[in-house]
Amino acid sequence: MAPATNSSSGLNTPESELEGFVAVHPTAARPVPIAVQSENVSYSDEHIVSKFFNRGSEAVFANGQYSVKPTIKPFEFQTTRKVSKTGLMMVGIGGNNGTTLSATILANRHGISWHTKSGIQQPNYIGSVLRASTVSIGTDPSTGKEVYVPISSILPMVHPNDLVLGGWDISGLPMDKAMERAQVLNWDLQRQVAPHMALIGKPLPSIYYPDFIAANQEARADNVIPGTDKQAHLEQLRADIRAFKEKHGLDRVVVFWTANTERYSDIIPGVNDTADNLLAAIKSSHSEVSPSTLFAVASILEGEPFVNGAPQNTFVPGVIELAERKHSFIGGDDLKSGQTKLKSVFAEFLVNAGIKPLSIASYNHLGNNDGHNLSAEPQFKSKEISKSSVVDDMVNANRLLYKPPAEGAKGKAAKGEHPDHIVVIKYVPAVGDSKRAIDEYYSEILMGGRSTINIFNECEDSLLATPLILDLSILAELLTRVKYRDLSAGHTEFKPLYPILSLLSYMLKAPLVKPGTDVVNSLSRQRNALEAFLKACIGLEGSGDLLLETRIW
Repeated sequence: MAPATNSSSGLNTPESELEGFVAVHPTAARPVPIAVQSENVSYSDEHIVSKFFNRGSEAVFANGQYSVKPTIKPFEFQTTRKVSKTGLMMVGIGGNNGTTLSATILANRHGISWHTKSGIQQPNYIGSVLRASTVSIGTDPSTGKEVYVPISSILPMVHPNDLVLGGWDISGLPMDKAMERAQVLNWDLQRQVAPHMALIGKPLPSIYYPDFIAANQEARADNVIPGTDKQAHLEQLRADIRAFKEKHGLDRVVVFWTANTERYSDIIPGVNDTADNLLAAIKSSHSEVSPSTLFAVASILEGEPFVNGAPQNTFVPGVIELAERKHSFIGGDDLKSGQTKLKSVFAEFLVNAGIKPLSIASYNHLGNNDGHNLSAEPQFKSKEISKSSVVDDMVNANRLLYKPPAEGAKGKAAKGEHPDHIVVIKYVPAVGDSKRAIDEYYSEILMGGRSTINIFNECEDSLLATPLILDLSILAELLTRVKYRDLSAGHTEFKPLYPILSLLSYMLKAPLVKPGTDVVNSLSRQRNALEAFLKACIGLEGSGDLLLETRIW
């Protein structure tokens, strides 16, 4: 355990010698660097350059059999070693997620411990994939045991404590009071972190278009950018990003939507189907340009990553084309923290076990402001869509159990045979941020038998979602520092990754992917892809789960 440190700033109000003196939790520790000794990686003061062989295969069915040809494609990755001084600007910073994340970072930064009914609690980053989960980097030759390190140790990454916090909110409540309103964190922690939260101040005025969020949010909308001119709104957002960057001397700003779920935007030819049409629609203040799309466009035009943590279709085709044109990174959609994450694991388990789910029924109720907004039908539809697609790729991978779609099928029939899947979300104010989720999996088993599995899950919604915001923001910054070249194509110059950051999929319900490619919802495949990519950047192969040395003489 790291030594105890007196990191009190004087702003908190210690009541005993225990407060302000706290050991650093392992998930908040500074990482131990890794140096790979291999001909496939080289280090300079500025870069890590690695060679990676992307191994795959081409499979063709002809003449009654499959013909499989292994393929190897060489790449080089170049990662800038210097971590950017990074700001995190959250849209909806005064909400449950924004205040919880801010307080968590501040408590860790200032070493604030607090009293609970179970004793003294130290700050931590439990729930963060990057900070609180590990990856094997090899075996210790003296013991034969695998060596595990935090994922954050593989490459230079922003430490959460170093993020500079800011953002927008339609509610002008100062951050300390907004944290109190959220009712997520323990009172004794709130008491001590409140002076630090107050220094963040009042959120920047945000965009409020009543048509896109539930009418019940109107009472909170006292801090909005005036007028209805969407071009003026876009320019204000761009100015806010530039001012925040300049004020804090930042190299990079990640803009993150953690505000209310919006209704789906209609995709209209001539309005939001291309980048030029979308920019023209903003100039004409077209009614189908949503606030989240404006934030995405502002970020793209400023060359800063934008991540959508909500389920609406922020990334209309025009946004994707604009991101491609500007080589600016985007990622989304919708934080995958509880019920959907479990579903992506459990449905995959059943299908991979040769069991056929016939129906999946999911029920939720919660009482925070997210639940209040989702009680309106248009906003619920956005959430229903993002939750419902989670099993699609697992079904498509097993046509032994599910019949494929008929040739030329359209609409729902284009999916082929598919489990019945229903999602229900209800607003129950009394339970606050403590969300209840019930899932029933009804499946076909051997010889026409049936199996029913019911799962009840209770979780504190914002405490599961907040670490994902950290992970997504930190990965977005990292990926701006990674470039590649395709040696098989004779590339001599390194170039940036494709703008849609599909490597963020592990943390997202409805992953945004490159147009024309399949969405992967399997949680294990998403995790394996992220791990393999990070290892590739330091010249290591992916999973060593074959453990060949344990299976031979």
